[in-house]
Amino acid sequence: MSDASVRFRRLAWRTVIGKSPRSVAGQVFLLQAALVVLLVLGAVLALFLQSKRDTTTEARRRSIAVAETFAHSPGLVEALQSPDPSRVLQPLTERARRSAGVDFIVVMDTHGIRYTHPIPSRIGKRFVGTIEPSLAGKVYTESVHGPLGHEVQAIVPVDDSSGRVVGLVSAGLKVKHVTSELNRQLPIILAAGCGALLVSTGGTALVGRRLRRQTHSLAPDEMTRMYEHHDTVLHAVREGVLIIGADGRLLLVNDEARRLLELPADAEGRAVRDLPDLDPATTELLLSGRPASDEVHFAKGRLLAVNQRPTDRAGGPGGTVVTLRDSTELQAVSGRAEAARERLELLYDAGLSVGTTLDVVRTADELARVAVPRFADFITVDLADAVLHGEEPAPTATDMRRVAVSGIGDDHPLYEQGRLIDFLPSTPQARGYGAGRSELVTDLAGAEGWRAQDPERTRQILEYGIHSLIAAPIRARGVVLGMANFWRSKREPFDADELSLAEELVARAAVSIDNARRYTREHALAVTLQRSLLPRALPEQSALDVGYRYLPAQSGVSGDWFDVIPLPGGRVALAVGDVVGHGLHAAATMGRLRTAVHNFSTLDLPPDELLQHLDDLVGRIDQDEACPETAGEIVGATCLYAIYDPVTRRCVMARAGHPAPALVHPDGSVTFPDLPAGPPLGLGGLPFRTAELELAEGSQLVLYTDGLIEDRRRDLDEGMELLRRALAGHPGRSPEETCGAVLEQLLPERPGDDVALLVARTRVLPADRVADWDVPRDPAAVSGMRGAVSAKLDEWGLSELGFGMELVLSELITNAIRYGSDPIHVRLIHDRTLICEVADGSSTSPHLRYAATTDEGGRGLFLVSQLSERWGTRYTPHGKVIWAELAVPDLGALLGE
Repeated sequence: MSDASVRFRRLAWRTVIGKSPRSVAGQVFLLQAALVVLLVLGAVLALFLQSKRDTTTEARRRSIAVAETFAHSPGLVEALQSPDPSRVLQPLTERARRSAGVDFIVVMDTHGIRYTHPIPSRIGKRFVGTIEPSLAGKVYTESVHGPLGHEVQAIVPVDDSSGRVVGLVSAGLKVKHVTSELNRQLPIILAAGCGALLVSTGGTALVGRRLRRQTHSLAPDEMTRMYEHHDTVLHAVREGVLIIGADGRLLLVNDEARRLLELPADAEGRAVRDLPDLDPATTELLLSGRPASDEVHFAKGRLLAVNQRPTDRAGGPGGTVVTLRDSTELQAVSGRAEAARERLELLYDAGLSVGTTLDVVRTADELARVAVPRFADFITVDLADAVLHGEEPAPTATDMRRVAVSGIGDDHPLYEQGRLIDFLPSTPQARGYGAGRSELVTDLAGAEGWRAQDPERTRQILEYGIHSLIAAPIRARGVVLGMANFWRSKREPFDADELSLAEELVARAAVSIDNARRYTREHALAVTLQRSLLPRALPEQSALDVGYRYLPAQSGVSGDWFDVIPLPGGRVALAVGDVVGHGLHAAATMGRLRTAVHNFSTLDLPPDELLQHLDDLVGRIDQDEACPETAGEIVGATCLYAIYDPVTRRCVMARAGHPAPALVHPDGSVTFPDLPAGPPLGLGGLPFRTAELELAEGSQLVLYTDGLIEDRRRDLDEGMELLRRALAGHPGRSPEETCGAVLEQLLPERPGDDVALLVARTRVLPADRVADWDVPRDPAAVSGMRGAVSAKLDEWGLSELGFGMELVLSELITNAIRYGSDPIHVRLIHDRTLICEVADGSSTSPHLRYAATTDEGGRGLFLVSQLSERWGTRYTPHGKVIWAELAVPDLGALLGE
């Protein structure tokens, strides 16, 4: 609005005040007084409520802190269990009470009988308060009227080492002793209100006197007509208007003319020739006084259509009236079209660059980077912390994690990336999050709710030059996942059109962020399932030193697995397998196959028979899942199963469609054993074949899945050669070191397929820890075997096991002589346990049963099961072996060797 308009508006107000001094000035004064009184009352009420809440909160917080500190102090449990707890605890609680600034600390037993109290006469009486929640192990606070008056107290349980509640500690304060802000701030508020009333009264009086003096008693209707006339002429038209006097001075200029010619604020009253930066041709026209119709003049980058007419045609004062019209509308339209094109390009680029991965943080970072500096100077993205873990977000803007920050500079004072933020309800972020609508703040300096979040930080942001904000909710499926904040410091503040652009940008990113969130959740579930199905720790055994690695694929979980399974007789089974495909289906199938391998291994089956059973199992799984819902999910799997015997150094293995293992000899050379390749599991129809190797002590057997050697950039033979090079030349390297070296040389940073790697270095049981005897099929030979075994146990330092081993051995040899067939062989192995094996040529196996009191036999195997740790039967090509294990007392010394 022009200065002339302002002057005429003031004249109208002065006329009204002059005619009736109390009608306007009095009403303004009453209005101001009412507003001041309401503000003062509101401030006092808010301060009273806040002070009351803060008083109670502070009392509860201090009570809980003191009670928990004393409840967990060393020696409290011992004091409670002493004969006279009051004598020990009363002085301690009084000193602690004075140091902590609370009114009382009471220690009591589980029945609420006090051991301590500031008033000694209260000791031994029942505690005033509720103790049941604390007896259940909870911290409980309450407000009661106790011996000291109105108190806020906390009751905390005291637990002993077993977690049992053995006592209670209560601490509290009298509410009146907590410092209240009301007493300090109430006089300030009242004084400020009185001052505001005095200032408004004086200001109203001064303004009223000045208005009456300057209006010269003009009537209100006259002032109204004058104001309407000038407002119509100067501001209702969309053209610039200038009135120039006969002396060449500028008498009147409206806002449009001031804008078009970029005239200074003091242009009125100055000579036209003295106006700065005015185009010479335009100046000459304005001073000529001649009529002009739509003459085009170039001024300040605009094309102006100028019309000029004299003002003395109707008897008015001399001079001219000039109208200016901006004829650069086409340029404006072109500019708007260019802005629209830039916005479309921005949205197009956002569609290409946002959501390239299924990573929540990276997607948010892509959103932050795509619009800087094309749309905003700084962008921050805050997501609900639950979204980062794949969960649904919270309903309020608390626990918001800043996951992305991008800007034209790195020295900004905005919250750093990774910070957990709790937005106050008054902030634009919290309002936008709660309502699901974008918030536009064109002037951050005047946004009090935003400043309340962090006054010091907001002061730094304003000093840095950031002046406007758009807070847009990241919303998908009707759920707000977080907030995208657009900040400006170097350009004009955001407007409503740019608010729509920001919403469109965020809407496109929201779908990708939600997809990434759901993928994160599903991936976490799948990984958790897979990790629960894989071995968490290798079992203890003496036959092999084992190292392993498992690397999941970048595309998700898969079906690779490995296992180390101890077998009877000190032997160890090694298994490596791979289920075709990825995802939960492959992981679940892997778990089923791994469980089946464990179950079949307990039967002590040879590798070829075990693979045959696995093949039947996979075939049944395919038949059970042959339905439309599981189309395309037919199971296919590979497996390699090996059994190593540290006594004979023999390793028997078989494979079903799996890569052949690598063997690192003690001299550092590497070979790939000629192991017959069976078909993958699930095809059926073809038998599996085994290969038996004799391994020197210190050899390393390397089992792996195809993800280690297969890659789209090389063929299989090249991968096998790379594996050979990685293994060769390092005979002294430990299995763990071998695993690390192999993965470093063969795999990229993120493998495309799962990789399972198992490296086992062979050990050999010393010959002096194995004893063998051939036993004739004669019952009289049993006593001789007892003596031989007893002598061997004495030699091994295990004479304390002689009685039990003789009983077990007598029963097993007797069963073999009575029910078995030749040849009968006894083997005694001193490993982690003492193992007794009795082999014969029969394939019939004894079974444990309960013998009746009238039965003459049937108690031998029961005796064996009671004396041994484990016992069982395994079958060989020449018969069977019945074995039993007894625990070795000095296991620590054995492991030290």
